[in-house]
Parts: sequence; structure tokens; C-alpha cells
Amino acid sequence: MTEPVDGLRLTDERGRALTLTSDGVDLFRYVYGPWDRRLESPRPYFHPLRTRSGRLVSLYRPWDHVWHKGIAWSLPNVGTQNFWGGVTYYRDRGYVQADNNGAIVHDGFDSISSGADRMAVKESLTWVASTGEPWFTERRSFGALLGEHGWTLAYATEFTNVSGATVPIGSPTTEGRPNAGYGGLFWRGPRSFSNGRVYLDGRTGGDEMMGERGTWLAYSGDHDEVDASSTLVFVDDGPDDEPDDEPVQWFVRTGIFACVCPAPFFDVVRPVEPGASLAFRYAVTIADGDPGPDGAARIAADTAGVTSRLL
Repeated sequence: MTEPVDGLRLTDERGRALTLTSDGVDLFRYVYGPWDRRLESPRPYFHPLRTRSGRLVSLYRPWDHVWHKGIAWSLPNVGTQNFWGGVTYYRDRGYVQADNNGAIVHDGFDSISSGADRMAVKESLTWVASTGEPWFTERRSFGALLGEHGWTLAYATEFTNVSGATVPIGSPTTEGRPNAGYGGLFWRGPRSFSNGRVYLDGRTGGDEMMGERGTWLAYSGDHDEVDASSTLVFVDDGPDDEPDDEPVQWFVRTGIFACVCPAPFFDVVRPVEPGASLAFRYAVTIADGDPGPDGAARIAADTAGVTSRLL
């Protein structure tokens, strides 16, 4: 199935992936029927991701962490289960390859809509434990919006505990490993983005931004072969649970490789009771060039609220 839109084209490889194209450039491929082995915790992901000029800003299955795939909703410590891929970190045991790799399975698309400068998808999924039992059902929405800064990927998820038991969700940091609070909407950048620039609330830095709090964070990296940079501006676009809630903590690395994750379970375990749900919303603007800290702040301000407008 191919849906042409003015400037946008959405192609569905039945049972495999959706690809969104703008003016001849594939902005993203959303693989909803992954072919990964169970060790990698199969789950849908966005890769490749490109700027509007066609520059690649994501990495697929790197040798150091083969379960890293573009942008994906990935959680390493979900009760006894791992929906991240690979090894699990245990207090007093360290990383262990356990027989606990679950999968997030696509059940179907509830709706797909598009317009001249936007598209939106609603999807149903099931989180299946390594034992074969369903632990969570998920209602996921995502979409794309073209704009003056490039284009924005909007993402929203609400997942409900159907396991019949309380499931605590945490991270390696909640298990005792410092500065390893990853888990959530995780992006892995190209190899050339290593030692890139991180912008957060007017500051520029790198690995020292790990665990910092803020409503947004931007990562700018350089491309090989061409004299060019690209920037991704991540915005925590969901409402706070409470008026006095602190902004989300960020898992970010620049030195050994480029990655960003707004990490709601960074250093806190959230128990999910049977029948209860958690919901999160994010927006990622993908832009050509490096706008610097002030430009990144402007993009973040313009991006805020896009999920409610688009999804």
C-alpha cells in the first residue's frame, strides 16, 4: 500500500514496515514486524532516520550492543523481564545473560491518517514475556510533522498491566549501577556522532550531562564524508503527574558512542499494579545543521505540545 500526499508518501510493506518519504527522502522506516532473535528482545523501531536533506541520524544493530536499533521504546528492568535486549543487570551479580528476554509484538494499526505536512498512526501492541505470557497491552501513537526546523517525530505510549501481578519497572541504576538509568524512548546515533555536543538549558557539554534533569535535551553531531552537522532535539512532551514533579532525567552519552534517552525510571522504581497504566509522550525534532544552545532552545520551545496537536 502506498499513500501519496503533497510532499509526503507513506508506504506499507505489509507485515514488515512503514516508510515515510518527503520529496524523495525517506524520513523514517518504522519496522513493526522485526525479525530479531529473542536474545535481542524483538520490538518495533524507527530506522533509518534522516534529516529532510537526507542525512542519516540513526544506527542499526551496532556490534557493541546489537539490540540498539535507531529509536525504540526499550525497557531493561520490567519485573523479572527484559524488554531491552541482551543482558540484564542484577544487584550484587552485575550483568547476566538470563533467559528473560521478552518481546513487544505488533497486533495491528487502529488508524493511519495523513495530510499535506503531517501523518499520524495509532497502533496496538502486546508485551509478551519470555514465558509466552502477555504482561502489558499497549496503545501507541506516533506521527511526523514537517516544519521550519526540519521535521518532528511525535511519540505517545500508554501501557497497561495485564499480568495479574504488580510489576516494578526500574533500571540498572535502581539495581545499584550508577549512571545507568537507561530505559524508555532510546536513540542510538551514527558512529560519526561520537563526541558530539549536548545542549541543555543553555549549557553545552557531553558525558557530564548524564542524569541531568530538564524538559528538553539536544544532541548535535557531525557527519563523515561531508562538511555537515545534524541535530536532534528531544522534548518530554507529556503532562506531569503532579504539579511539583521534577523534569525527567536524561540518559546521554557522547564519548564511547552517541545516545539519548529521556529516562523516567532512571533512579526510581515505579510499581505498576494489575490493571494500572503508565503513559508518556515525547517529540524529537530532526534538523539539518547545528543551531547551538540558543537555537536548540528555540526549537524545543516550538516543539513543545506537538504530540497533543498531532496525535
